[in-house]
Amino acid sequence: MILRDPEFGEVIVRKNPLSKSVRFSVSPSGRLQMSVPQHTSDFLVKRFLKTNRELIREKIPLSDPKTQRARDAKKKILMKKAKEYLPYRLEYYAKLYGYSYDKCRLSHAATRWGSCSSSGTISLNIGLMQVPEVLRDYVIIHELAHLNHMDHSTAFWAEVGAHDPRYKEHRAKLKRFSPGV
Repeated sequence: MILRDPEFGEVIVRKNPLSKSVRFSVSPSGRLQMSVPQHTSDFLVKRFLKTNRELIREKIPLSDPKTQRARDAKKKILMKKAKEYLPYRLEYYAKLYGYSYDKCRLSHAATRWGSCSSSGTISLNIGLMQVPEVLRDYVIIHELAHLNHMDHSTAFWAEVGAHDPRYKEHRAKLKRFSPGV
């Protein structure tokens, strides 16, 4: 649930069946996030927010709501570009090198450029649209290689190197960027 607050902007409220108390934190997008017990009413959530404003201001470093809106707009633009580009680029390299994956998923994870599940789902971060194409290609090749090696073994890196001989350079350059949007 998203709660709109005049001071804190959009507040993310997550109802957690295991939670016994209310907790505040900052989401990866910089918003205030509340974790509340499963059956907490919206009225109680709003009241808790109202009565704890001073504590929240003091303890939780939040982004300005204007910054949140700008980040949301940027995320929408990147998602649109990523939908138009990344699945097709993934398919291109999969066909080129003989890989077979189940599906492509786009994410906006704060810490990962991509991932590959054992069921064959390859996730690619929309933040890849902010890095040079050669680095995007490296991430795609890296994730495709995980279809055969679900680790970072010598065999895995040999397979990445077979498709991207400059992978060490690309990997180092990628570390200069952040996947978070």
